[in-house]
Amino acid sequence: MSNSKNYLHFTLGPVQGFVSQARRTRDFWAGSFILSWLSAVAIKAVEHQGGEIKFPHADENYMQWLVGEGEKGREPKQGSIPNRFKGLIAEVDPDSFNPEEVTEAVQEAWEALADRVWKKDLGLGSDIAEIWDRQIEKFWDMSWVITPDKADSAVLDKRKNWRSYTPPAEAGIKCMMMDGWQELSGTKSPNRKELNKFWNSIRKNGTNGISNDLKENEALCAMAFVKRRFSRHFEDLTHTMPQGWQLKGWKVPSAVPSVSYMAAVHWLEKALEIADIDTLNKFSKEAKKLTGSYGEWDTHIECLDEYKTEFNNISALDGNVFHQSQLENKNIFEGKEKEKEKTQAEKVSTLLANINQTEGIKKASPFYAVLLMDGDSLGIHMSDPKKQTVITNALGEFTQGVSKIVQKNNGFLIYAGGDDVLAILPLEDAIPCATSIRTHYQASFIEAKFPTSISAAIQFVHIKTALIKILRDSHDLLDNIAKDKTGRDAIAVRVWKPGGKQLEWAQPWKTALNEEEGKTHKTHIEEIADTFTGDKVDEQFSNSFFYKIRERFSLLNPDGESDPELTNDQAISLMAMEYLNSGKSDLSDIKNIKERKQAAIERIEKLITQCRPHKRDEQGNCNPTNQLTIDGALLVRFLVQKGAE
Repeated sequence: MSNSKNYLHFTLGPVQGFVSQARRTRDFWAGSFILSWLSAVAIKAVEHQGGEIKFPHADENYMQWLVGEGEKGREPKQGSIPNRFKGLIAEVDPDSFNPEEVTEAVQEAWEALADRVWKKDLGLGSDIAEIWDRQIEKFWDMSWVITPDKADSAVLDKRKNWRSYTPPAEAGIKCMMMDGWQELSGTKSPNRKELNKFWNSIRKNGTNGISNDLKENEALCAMAFVKRRFSRHFEDLTHTMPQGWQLKGWKVPSAVPSVSYMAAVHWLEKALEIADIDTLNKFSKEAKKLTGSYGEWDTHIECLDEYKTEFNNISALDGNVFHQSQLENKNIFEGKEKEKEKTQAEKVSTLLANINQTEGIKKASPFYAVLLMDGDSLGIHMSDPKKQTVITNALGEFTQGVSKIVQKNNGFLIYAGGDDVLAILPLEDAIPCATSIRTHYQASFIEAKFPTSISAAIQFVHIKTALIKILRDSHDLLDNIAKDKTGRDAIAVRVWKPGGKQLEWAQPWKTALNEEEGKTHKTHIEEIADTFTGDKVDEQFSNSFFYKIRERFSLLNPDGESDPELTNDQAISLMAMEYLNSGKSDLSDIKNIKERKQAAIERIEKLITQCRPHKRDEQGNCNPTNQLTIDGALLVRFLVQKGAE
């Protein structure tokens, strides 16, 4: 054996093709979990040959559960190991270390998981098996490089440039979740009758939870089917790997909060707090008749858990029943007995309206949030071998703390590994959660002797918007807006309504946050929204003043690169007077005219600052532009009204 060290770099993909193609939040979570689990298998396969992992930090508890030795009660519920890692040191002779064992182990684990799902749920015949086997065997694309140069962090990228991954051509009707892949029935007829016959037989085969897991008219490929069903069978997975070690599964969530449920979290919290108990119980009873099951029985949200004992059945209802627009949607609540179900949906809708008439309760917001965060330029620092240890340790500490932060903010963590975070949250909690995660990231790197930061992308999404579209767009918002355009260490927000994108706002964290010493860090956008929140919400910011902002901004903006006709102070003074003259200001109680004007100026100055986008110049510096954009004001209005029209 040689005394020299060699460095293995390994990657597994396609990442976005597997994770972001999802029809439900559960698909979203499942893709991230499986990808992280397969990365853990790769790490185990390297360690089995004597390799020492230098990056990423592999959570010890996760790795113990991988072989069935984890601590009871600490079963990993989210992926926590990045799908790509570099700086992997194999302290073995390059002639004896076999990198193919790593790729073989990953494929073996994937096929063992798929086989478990196949045997429990399908096993239908040779034609179906041919499609299943072809897709399962050909999906993953793995690349590896061994190099003696510890500092060559780009070697894997060079290796990947030598080849391109092209999935096999697929015939027939395509999967409804994953583009381009044939659905499993194999039918060639354009008539959906034959297709539906096959999938209805699957839905009714009696296996655990399958009638809830597969909606009517859904048709999935093998990978999508594994994503949808693996959680029902993962606990019983046991497989002897080619290297001789035992691969084990564990109990993972089979229920991930739906987007409609997440949007209604704080409505449900308020209803459980103040609504009439008899009214709630009657609503719950009739809603259960409509849906046929408690679709959110295993969902745990921090602000709702205290009501579990007394109101467990209500907080376990399908999230759609908390939204009148969903109850009126025939595509959701209309089955075989159409007239009967329509009548039941109307009954539930009437009971929901009664709850919403309770003083202090407003209709549930139809918006939820997707939060995506990622460290800035960390790969550059990782190319320096002297920094790799401190980065690995810092990222390990960061990953460990993210779950509690998301939980505290009433969200569900999809993934936290390395410097990446992905979560879904109620509308109200998304920005505070992002702020807390940034603070935690900074604290995790306190020992680092180099600057580092993390950027955030938040999508506020209407429940009728296709999830797959938002997942794809989140990376664009993060990479192209928060990082490239706004200069990194930034937050970017988009709001999506059924008709499309409604607004886009981005600022560097240093501009977005109020970081006064001794105060809880909060974004200025939130603080502005708080000043407009109260009994006069609809009056204060939705009518005349809002339209004046749009009108004045069009006049204040310079053409091209020319300087604005008014200075910043003049623009603020003008908009402050517009605010006071709107007659809807809550500052009217201030009798002294000068004091009232000064209060208006202070309030409007914050708003104007948040309405000036930043732009990165050729030197990499990011500064505010002369332009005033309406989107900052639109975001304030959206947060105040929670998306209500």
